[in-house]
Amino acid sequence: MADFEDELLQDAEDDRRTVEYIQNYLPQELKDKFTEEQLYYFLDVIVDYYAESGILEAEPDEDGSIDIDVEQIAQHLAQQARKDGMGEFSAEDLRWVVEGEMEYAEQQEQ
Repeated sequence: MADFEDELLQDAEDDRRTVEYIQNYLPQELKDKFTEEQLYYFLDVIVDYYAESGILEAEPDEDGSIDIDVEQIAQHLAQQARKDGMGEFSAEDLRWVVEGEMEYAEQQEQ
């Protein structure tokens, strides 16, 4: 049971660091556009998207890369936020959130 609790704490800490990274990644004009709560929400939606889209099972190409359509993810976030009553967000703005999450994840892999 302690392992499960440790894992939950680790996940929560990783989410906190990811949100903090995204907040710093956003350009100045977008920093006030997203609350911390909204960034946690978008992080959850991104994780769900990765799980449901098959990206996590995709085979890397020769360079070891997986083709991820940032625009498509940003569009998905905008639609999901509207559907969930989180507000109206442009895919253009949400692209920064997606890129920030990806940048953070890439740094953690190194």
